[in-house]
Amino acid sequence: MAALTSARLPRLNGTARGGLAGLVGAGIGAAAQFGVVVLVTRGAGQETAGIFFAATALCLMAGGILRMDAGNGLVYFIARSRPFGYRCTRGYVRAALVPVATLSLLAGAVAAATAPDPAVRVLAAALPVMTCADIAVAATRGLGAMRPTVLLSGILQPTAQLVLVGAVVLADAESVPLLAAAWALPSLPVLVLSVLWLRGRLPDTPYLPGTAHDFWRYTWPRSLAAAIQAVFQRLDIVVVAVLAGPVEAAVYTAATRFKVVGQLVNQGLTQAVQPRLVRALAEGDLARAGELYQSATGWLVLLTWPIWLGYAVLAPWLLGLFGGGYASGVPVALVLAVTMMLATACGMADVVLTAAGHTGASLANLVAAIAVTVALDVTLVPGCGALGAALGWAGGTLVKNLLPLWLIHRRHGLHPFGVHSRAVLASWRAR
Repeated sequence: MAALTSARLPRLNGTARGGLAGLVGAGIGAAAQFGVVVLVTRGAGQETAGIFFAATALCLMAGGILRMDAGNGLVYFIARSRPFGYRCTRGYVRAALVPVATLSLLAGAVAAATAPDPAVRVLAAALPVMTCADIAVAATRGLGAMRPTVLLSGILQPTAQLVLVGAVVLADAESVPLLAAAWALPSLPVLVLSVLWLRGRLPDTPYLPGTAHDFWRYTWPRSLAAAIQAVFQRLDIVVVAVLAGPVEAAVYTAATRFKVVGQLVNQGLTQAVQPRLVRALAEGDLARAGELYQSATGWLVLLTWPIWLGYAVLAPWLLGLFGGGYASGVPVALVLAVTMMLATACGMADVVLTAAGHTGASLANLVAAIAVTVALDVTLVPGCGALGAALGWAGGTLVKNLLPLWLIHRRHGLHPFGVHSRAVLASWRAR
């Protein structure tokens, strides 16, 4: 994070400025992703849009499973090795990438050969590139650099998706395979450029025996948790498409598209705070960890609550941007806004929990959240359609945030609001 210039609020301003680059990238990425949805919903029919959104949701779910959370594992191990000159970092990158790349190639080949849907086959072929690109970019954050994440994942990839999907919509709006290819292709330059960045900065150290064992011993609970998280984030779209049809899936995707705004803001702050949070907890510095947690939560609330309040008020008009037939998503938008405000108030509780080494507890929390979501979806979606899926997602989201919040308070005495929250508010007013 940036060096501090304010004597009164030194660490707070460092956290805020350290997360600024991530937030800029998150904002550009959110705008580009929103633009993709608008292009598809307005340029293609609701059925085509629903099929495309369901196919990309399946791809993102598969990618989240196959990545096995190796990216966050790399951030953890590389950040911890900083005081020792980043020794073994090349070995950790190798330990992370080799199994992920191998499994992704196998899964992609099987899906591409057997999937009946052409769009799914296209996305299956892109799976290895997508998974490896995310891990390579994560490794750059472990080295303390935010610029590759902002430029590659935050700006290049979503902007290229917007341009390419827009070109396909103009040329052939009803071709789902072409839309899928345009959406997946930008992962390739992200992978190439991030690997080139790493090659020039990773210490050329030998691969030590036991590196992979140490890496995966820490990461495997998070691998299961990441798989469940990937399913949790995208399952609702697939469930709506299966139980209520592609038209309802298109409405649900449009109405929940603003969910990515809050997620990306949270992601931008997390990417900036996570390495320092890991170091603080590894050194037993709970005061510093609490300061980082409360500062990040304060900024998260200040930056996202106005968005959710505005979305709740303007939902009828905003959904009109997607074209005719999407006004029925207003109740979904209201459920989304209220749920995201409550979740934001918990801060990055799960990140704190895993940074403290409690990966098993994080996994149990996610299992509980996905169980609640599935139970509510199966019960509500057949009768309520998109609104039923929104209520199911809301129930799972509250479980996912409240359980880690309770655990980190009970085990470490950490909570999202306190003296550093007031410092954030004072800093905000000063600006």
